[in-house]
Amino acid sequence: MLHVSFQIQVPGSLPGAKLVTYIQDYSDHLAIEKRPLVLICPGGGYASTSDREGESIALQFLAMGYHAAVLRYSCAPARFPAALLELAYSMALIRGNAREWHVDEEKIVVQGCSAGGHLAASLGMFWNEDFIADTLSAVSPEHDVFRPDGMILCYPVITSGEYAHTGSFECLLGNRGRELSERLSLEKQVNKDTPKAFIWHTFEDQAVPVENSLLLVNALRREGISTEFHMYPKGGHGLSLANKLTDHKDGGCVQEECQSWINLAHIWMEHMAPVGVGKGEYRWPHL
Repeated sequence: MLHVSFQIQVPGSLPGAKLVTYIQDYSDHLAIEKRPLVLICPGGGYASTSDREGESIALQFLAMGYHAAVLRYSCAPARFPAALLELAYSMALIRGNAREWHVDEEKIVVQGCSAGGHLAASLGMFWNEDFIADTLSAVSPEHDVFRPDGMILCYPVITSGEYAHTGSFECLLGNRGRELSERLSLEKQVNKDTPKAFIWHTFEDQAVPVENSLLLVNALRREGISTEFHMYPKGGHGLSLANKLTDHKDGGCVQEECQSWINLAHIWMEHMAPVGVGKGEYRWPHL
C-alpha cells in the first residue's frame, strides 16, 4: 500500500495541511487493473478536521476495493478559498498520478461529512471557476483536472440562509461579508456541470438541519443532476459510520439505522457512469 502524506501548500494554507493516501498495491495476480478513489474531507465546522470522519471511513472504502485519500485541509484562522484550493490541488495530484497508482480516472469521488461536505460540494460547484485554475496554473491550465466525478455528502453543511450552521460560515469567512456568504450557499450554485451526488442526512439532526440536504437535492433535481438521497428518521449530527468504530468518547454516535449509508454509497459508486474527463497533461511543482 502507498500510505504517504503529501504536504499541501497553496495560497492561504496553514502549516500541516496534507493529503494522506491509502493506495492499494497493484498485482498481476488480480483481475483489477484500476480502482475508483474516494477523496475524503472530514468535518469539524471549518475549525478542525475530525479524526472520527477521516481514516475510519477511508478503511471502510478500502475494504470495498477502492483507493482512498484523506485531506487534512486548513481550517480557521485560514479563510476561504484556502481549503477549496487544497482540495482542488489534491484532486489534480491524484489525477496526475492516476496511471502510476492504478486509479480509475472516471471514478474519483469527493466525500465529506458536515463542513467537509460543504467543502466537497464546493469543489463540485466551483471546479471550473477561473480562480481555481488561475491560482493552480502551475499544475494544469485545464479546468477538468479539478472536477470530481461524483460527490458523497454526509449530513452536509450547504446553506448560509435560514437553516445555516452559522459556526461553519464564521470559521470559513471571518467577517468578510454577506455577499461571499451568499456565494457559498451552495444550493444556489448548482449548474449543469455539477457532478452526480449521493447524499444522506437524519431527520433529527439539530446541529445541521436536514433542510441543508433537502435544499441541495431540490436544486440538483431542477438542473437534472443524477442524485441519490437518503433521510434516516433517527440520529443526531456527526455520526460518521454510525457504529462503535467511530463513536464519540461521550457516546451518542452509534445509530444502527444509519449504518447502511456506506454500503448504499458503495452500490451507487459501482453503478456510476463514466463522464470522460481527466485526460489532460499535468505539470507538478515540488510539494
